[in-house]
Amino acid sequence: MINNVVLVGRMTRDAELRYTPSNVAVATFSLAVNRNFKGANGERETDFINCVIWRQQAENLANWAKKGALVGITGRIQTRNYENQQGQRVYVTEVVADNFQMLESRAAREGHSGGSYNVGGFDNSNSFGGGASTGGSFGESQPAQSTPNFGRDESPFGNSNPMDISDDDLPF
Repeated sequence: MINNVVLVGRMTRDAELRYTPSNVAVATFSLAVNRNFKGANGERETDFINCVIWRQQAENLANWAKKGALVGITGRIQTRNYENQQGQRVYVTEVVADNFQMLESRAAREGHSGGSYNVGGFDNSNSFGGGASTGGSFGESQPAQSTPNFGRDESPFGNSNPMDISDDDLPF
């Protein structure tokens, strides 16, 4: 059986960090994830997905990922149920995250002047939130790019000069 989930979205609020009676850290949070298509009104719809993460990863997430942060997670879907105070059976489906990754630096997220995305309404103009880092690891300051260029018109090696290779140079 396969139960794998990979999500990229923005934190809708700061993670809520708690500890079990046996002192195991657990954090609950919600990710806003844009759908790949636009609705009838021409706007992208957003799913708000409840997630939970355990142990050291929970503490790290609570310390580093704040409301509006672009986060990638891997994990699995899990269902559970319980009886509430009114005696009704409540069913819960959530993503249990194994790992998370910050996908933009804090400087890039805080550097938005309100034009690219609106955290309250999640009005993302594209699936990258208008300011995803263009590479490198978390904390490096690299220029943000408003829209990624996936075009094939540029050389992937950064050199626009064609290579001078004759048929005699080829091993086949």
